[in-house]
Amino acid sequence: MDTHSSIIIYNVTVYSENQTLKNGYIKLTNTKITEIGEIHQYVRQLEDHVIELSPSYKVIPGAIDVHIHGVNNADAMDGTAEALKTMARALPKEGTTSFLATTMTQSNEAVEKALRNAGAYINEQTSTDAEVVGIHLEGPFISPKRAGAQPPTHIQDPNVTLFQEWQKAAGGHIKLVTLAPEQPNGLALTSYLKETNVVASIGHSDSTYDQVSEAIEAGASHITHLYNGMRGLHHREPGVLGAAYLRNELFVELITDGIHCRPEMVKLAYDQITSERMILITDSLRAKWLKNGTYDLGGQPVHVNDTTATLADGTLAGSILKMNDAIKNTMSYTNCSLEDIVKMTAENPAKQLNLFDTKGSLKVGKDADIVVLNENLDVEMTFCRGTLSFQKED
Repeated sequence: MDTHSSIIIYNVTVYSENQTLKNGYIKLTNTKITEIGEIHQYVRQLEDHVIELSPSYKVIPGAIDVHIHGVNNADAMDGTAEALKTMARALPKEGTTSFLATTMTQSNEAVEKALRNAGAYINEQTSTDAEVVGIHLEGPFISPKRAGAQPPTHIQDPNVTLFQEWQKAAGGHIKLVTLAPEQPNGLALTSYLKETNVVASIGHSDSTYDQVSEAIEAGASHITHLYNGMRGLHHREPGVLGAAYLRNELFVELITDGIHCRPEMVKLAYDQITSERMILITDSLRAKWLKNGTYDLGGQPVHVNDTTATLADGTLAGSILKMNDAIKNTMSYTNCSLEDIVKMTAENPAKQLNLFDTKGSLKVGKDADIVVLNENLDVEMTFCRGTLSFQKED
């Protein structure tokens, strides 16, 4: 394919920002979307490379995974450019075109190494793979009571000075921080994050409903992996879960693998929160796309079978969920539409990360981050900023 030609995906259903075009086309030129319309509006240019499909094929914006640790035997905590490159190359096959490299609770030295590496990688990455659009710092500023698979020995109280050092090490690329606001100095860090345009997310937290309300006042706007690592719902204490259901200020992450929460609980959350505030994540580990076995997570052995990743004591430890399966599962569990999926996988995360001017929807002038799904919602093709990064083999 001539790199100077435009790519036209023709005779497909296009889920554009403002409408769904049943017999549509979309034109990609270099790294941008340059035309969207109905097929009768398309005027062919000599140099156009036309990919003709059928309306059973659906074109949606690429997913933005705001919470992912690893894939294909690579992890953000490896602290190497090779690990992030491996992740960026693997993710387009599941329909992810952008992601936050997600760290975890470890020693200060290990966290800083991962942050320095990710910051440097972000500044040097090319346009052919999924794009690292920032860093998600998950821990160590969390509650020991809600550690989950985060190593308790490295948990510490929220610390503005330490965060400032880490943000400098990361070149300013930390975009989202998971913390427990009820811990000492939690509200101070939450306020500082808000002031510096970093998303403060409540997670691995034992906060009461009132403490979540205080955190929202201080600037919290996000909930990390709903149901997991948080105070649950009680009729006399709504907890973090109740706040996630009721407070419209919060975007809410959900892992829809059917394991981290039962399908019925996905539907309950979806019915309450709706696609206006929900964000689908994978929270996946290095074991994704690999065979069953034992793998490392933050220095801890994680046992992986066909569907589940657990620590030795049975604690769930991230997932091996692929974004494309998250989409299929969510549609099956909730009966939501593909338009709703686009909100939860692309639009909402783009808005939360302040990227909606360039990503998160199919609109002329935006980055050509595009996924083509077949009639079974399998990923047929993924374009990362106009480059064909994945094509399904026949």
